[in-house]
Amino acid sequence: MLDKLTPTQRLVIFFAVAIVFFALYDRYYVQPKVQAQQALIAEEQAAQTAQTGQMAGEGEAVFDPSVQAPATAAITSTAPIAQGAKTPPQSAQSGGVNALATVQTAISSLEIDELGRIRAVTLNDKIFDSEDEAKLSLFDPTKTRPLEIRFADRATNDAAFKTPYSASNAVINAQNEPQTLTLTQQLDQLTVTKTIIFYPDGHYDLRVALSEPTDFFITNGFRPVAASDPMTVQGSLTQTAIGTVETIAEGDAKGNEVFAGAKMVSSFDRYYATIFFNYEKPFDVYFNKIDDNAPLGFVRSNGDISLGGYIGPKYVDRLRAINPELTSAVEYGFFTFLSKPLFVVLEWIYSVVPNWGFAIVIFTLLVKLVLFPLSHKGMVSMAKLKELTPKMKELQEKYKDDKQKLQVHMMELYKKHGANPLGGCLPMLLQIPIFFAIYRLLLNAIELKGASWLYIGDLSLRDPFFALPILMGITMYFQQRITPSNFTDPMQEKLFKVLPIIFTAFFLFFPSGLVLYWLVNNLVSIAQQWFVNRHIAAQKLKHSKEVK
Repeated sequence: MLDKLTPTQRLVIFFAVAIVFFALYDRYYVQPKVQAQQALIAEEQAAQTAQTGQMAGEGEAVFDPSVQAPATAAITSTAPIAQGAKTPPQSAQSGGVNALATVQTAISSLEIDELGRIRAVTLNDKIFDSEDEAKLSLFDPTKTRPLEIRFADRATNDAAFKTPYSASNAVINAQNEPQTLTLTQQLDQLTVTKTIIFYPDGHYDLRVALSEPTDFFITNGFRPVAASDPMTVQGSLTQTAIGTVETIAEGDAKGNEVFAGAKMVSSFDRYYATIFFNYEKPFDVYFNKIDDNAPLGFVRSNGDISLGGYIGPKYVDRLRAINPELTSAVEYGFFTFLSKPLFVVLEWIYSVVPNWGFAIVIFTLLVKLVLFPLSHKGMVSMAKLKELTPKMKELQEKYKDDKQKLQVHMMELYKKHGANPLGGCLPMLLQIPIFFAIYRLLLNAIELKGASWLYIGDLSLRDPFFALPILMGITMYFQQRITPSNFTDPMQEKLFKVLPIIFTAFFLFFPSGLVLYWLVNNLVSIAQQWFVNRHIAAQKLKHSKEVK
């Protein structure tokens, strides 16, 4: 049956099948795994909170490198972890390290552990709180933590993971102005000093100083796990020396990726990131692969090094204020090259109309205006093809056993009546990249988190009353009714009539900001189609009068 479909019909079926697949995958596979992971993280955090804070008992090792730093002994001079190194179970990767210092910024609360790492980050803003008002924690405590150092020399590395740091202060308050925390580790023949200046907006300046040159690797940590989503990209990305962004999605890491002269490295999920950057003195980034081929980045140095850092939500305006180039940390997937400029437009509209819901409405109208010539041409072409449907059916019946002759006569029919079989499909194909760019934009925009519109309290979540997706389905059905079609197979026509129901069912759980875009897009398309239909009807009436 598919060989009888037009390109446009095949395209729509492809979209429908893709949406159904991803929605089912998310609902019945990904969400249960995410919920189980969140439950495990909560248990780990509760266990850590219950610890007394005392050091290990007499006769026991204070730090066990096999527990605190999986595979650290296998670090070589060329890569964070040597080929063939085995990684201990995740559940054993973080136990036993107590809090050394706490840091309060305007946006988050951080805990520094006795190995000089950031072991926990929770966000202060209530819009991130769970339904039971628990603060959002960004990291999985069983994963590698930001600021962890691994030395290339085995003996030095073993000693480093058995020796606690000392801190200049136990409590740092950087809510209103920058504050400095100094962490010092005294090894037998080496002194490691981490000087960190924390800023209210969540970024920090890091300087690692060694008493003598020593080859080491420092990581920005495994990605946040607060907003895992199979519909978005998550993993690590690196801004290269020439400004391009190289992304290693989770599941795609090979463990031998190296980027020399990098400006920025980020580990990220849908909404949050932990970042290292230095736009004046680039650095080399080495990647290791861990659980299920997830990427873990390390910055390599042979002595003192200075880096900027950021941990928190990927708000574009906040990243831009820290450094304009940091906006490259916002990842939209394959269509980033389109999504980024489109977000600039949406952001500008929001600056004029300070409500993200109304900004999306105006943004959709503007996009439809820009695409009007393409969509109008497609609609007119589809109307012409509809008029030829009876003759097309006659040819299909007449030459049903000779496809070659059928194609020849069909082309003659199109030529005679000035119809283009690709006229309706091509304009739609040209709009697909823009549609996906907007889809990715609205799916990844943390700016919609907690943004209200009319009765909706959070545009990043589903409509609580399902009003928008139901209206979207109704408008999709009505648009389908007034759009000219050239179905020659009753089964195809029945299939298309079911599509609004299928789309509605799965849009019920989509972010309401995305559904709002689609609804407004449908409404404008209906108005445009009505105008085209009226115009073509008027032309036909005029032509019939002239003939008489």
